[in-house]
Amino acid sequence: MSFIFGTILEKYKLLNKKIMKKLVMILLFSAGMIQAQEVKTVPQISVSGEGKIKVTPDEALITVAVENTGKESAEVKKKNDEIVDKVLKLIKQRGIPTSDYQTQRVNLYKNYDYNAKKYNYVANQTISIHLKDLTKYDKLMMDLVDSGINSIQGVEFKSSKIKEFERDARKKAMVDAKQKAEDYVSVLAGQKVGKALVISDNSYTNYPRPVYAEMKTMAMADGSAMPKETLAIGEIEIISNVSVSFVLE
Repeated sequence: MSFIFGTILEKYKLLNKKIMKKLVMILLFSAGMIQAQEVKTVPQISVSGEGKIKVTPDEALITVAVENTGKESAEVKKKNDEIVDKVLKLIKQRGIPTSDYQTQRVNLYKNYDYNAKKYNYVANQTISIHLKDLTKYDKLMMDLVDSGINSIQGVEFKSSKIKEFERDARKKAMVDAKQKAEDYVSVLAGQKVGKALVISDNSYTNYPRPVYAEMKTMAMADGSAMPKETLAIGEIEIISNVSVSFVLE
């Protein structure tokens, strides 16, 4: 009985060795095929393209702040709230929808004055205004200052059609890249530009910063005055850069 069992065991071991040998051969063959595929290269050309669009802004995002300091927290807060109330009413009177302005930050805190060596309270509030009609800009800014704001913390010019212009810039960049590739390949006999393999995007937008011009009133010949020009809004520059690899056919 032990002899029969031993014979069966030996045959089982031999069968396992044959199976393992075949498995190793299959794995080696598969690895060779993968390596052969990796070694095989596709003829291609890599180029860059640029699309640039300049746009005159038609909107502005204005951030203003109201701040007051005093000895009593309740007094400081009340004074700040009164000015903020005037500012918000003014914005509403100028026909700006409530969806286009909002409070960004509200603070009330105790502050130590090292020069006077005493504590005081500071209340401040920041308000952002999305102005969609730049013809109202100068008048609005003067009225905001008169209403009691302490500072203009920022003005960012925008375009209401920025997404549309960004799409146009991307298309121009791709057309530029394709043209470059065709220019290079045009001198190679028997080859042409095929499908794109890889596209890498590196787009950005330059928003102009406000440049305040000198406020002068120029007298005209008839005695009237020229309108004051207090702001040069510049242009928004939308730049799309792409890197593209095309197949060479």
